[in-house]
Amino acid sequence: MKYKIICDSCTDLTREDREKEYFTSVPLTLLVDDDEIIDDDNFDQRNFLDKVRECKRGAKSACSAPEVYMEAYKDADEIYVVTLSANLSGSYNSAELAKKLYFEEYGEKKIHIFNSKSASSGQYLIAKRIERLAKEGKEFEEIVKEVEGYISQQHTYFVLETLDVLRKNGRLSKVQALLAGTLNIKPIMASTDEGEITKKSQIRGMKKALAKMVELIVEETEAITDKEVVIAHCNCLERAQKVKDNLLSLTKVKKIEIIDTWGVSSLYACDGGIIVCL
Repeated sequence: MKYKIICDSCTDLTREDREKEYFTSVPLTLLVDDDEIIDDDNFDQRNFLDKVRECKRGAKSACSAPEVYMEAYKDADEIYVVTLSANLSGSYNSAELAKKLYFEEYGEKKIHIFNSKSASSGQYLIAKRIERLAKEGKEFEEIVKEVEGYISQQHTYFVLETLDVLRKNGRLSKVQALLAGTLNIKPIMASTDEGEITKKSQIRGMKKALAKMVELIVEETEAITDKEVVIAHCNCLERAQKVKDNLLSLTKVKKIEIIDTWGVSSLYACDGGIIVCL
């Protein structure tokens, strides 16, 4: 049986993964003032970050239309879809609508859409779990059940260098953004079980904030030694490596991988942002 793993572009797949025949990335569109930037293999992070820094009206993203997902659903017997948290983006609903429309036009087949309840490195871990199980020859239903269980046990944490994009999107008052910027206060954020964002703590200075995030990860994660960890970074590899070293100094985990952010994750993490999932 031929399978495909379809991921919206907030799934920060490596370039190597994107070249595999069974992976398909469905691009979101990044809107920066009057520019529309497709989050595909041609994404230029450095140029994009410069545009976001200079934009006046704020930058945001738009999910792909159902028709794009429908086209991706072709040419395979088993389809696995990984999207941004349904509470953060319309990507999940677009994929679900595409599934309904596909069934009406072409007939039913095995398609399952996973609401990651996460983003970036969380989606990456889910996609790689699907890949591993599919390569092991597991049945479609077995993979769906195991991966949904895996999603329910995931934990995502992140620290942002700047709050500008959140402020320009109207998700943070100017007073709050100014206070954080002036005092260099960094919030430590995490995903909830429902895939929403919550603040876990805040501390002055990025270095201390990242150290606090690692402490929270170790304190709050059950069976952490059995976990695979992925650290996504936006243009700050050295910072990501320090987070990895700090985590390994406090506990032992099965594996830690560092990956780059693509467009959507770069938009919201901003230059210097770190996203950790396990």
